[in-house]
Amino acid sequence: MIHHVLLASPRGSEDTSRAFYAGVLGMTEKPKPAALAARGGCWFTGHGIELHLGVEDDFRPARKAHPGLLRPDLDALADRLAAAGYPVAWGDGELPGMRRFHTYDAHGNRLEFLAPLD
Repeated sequence: MIHHVLLASPRGSEDTSRAFYAGVLGMTEKPKPAALAARGGCWFTGHGIELHLGVEDDFRPARKAHPGLLRPDLDALADRLAAAGYPVAWGDGELPGMRRFHTYDAHGNRLEFLAPLD
């Protein structure tokens, strides 16, 4: 089992992360422990995953590497992302038994969302 996935973000981008991960994806922000809060970044939980956004001073988005996140509301999520101006690139038929699409977060990190076919 995986406890969490960490994605990089630029310093000072916490509000942008909150707008995307809480606002668009509907995740809940999880308070960071005091010993880690001073480092910046923020943590989110929801839909069976915990995502940590960690600050990198020489930040470069992950354009290929990405988490694959299961979501039961795949179509509604794709609609929310598109309405908010984020790209949605469907890859149905590429992975047997799954529907999926890729997008990028507010920092340019690649994300994949998947749902099993019925």
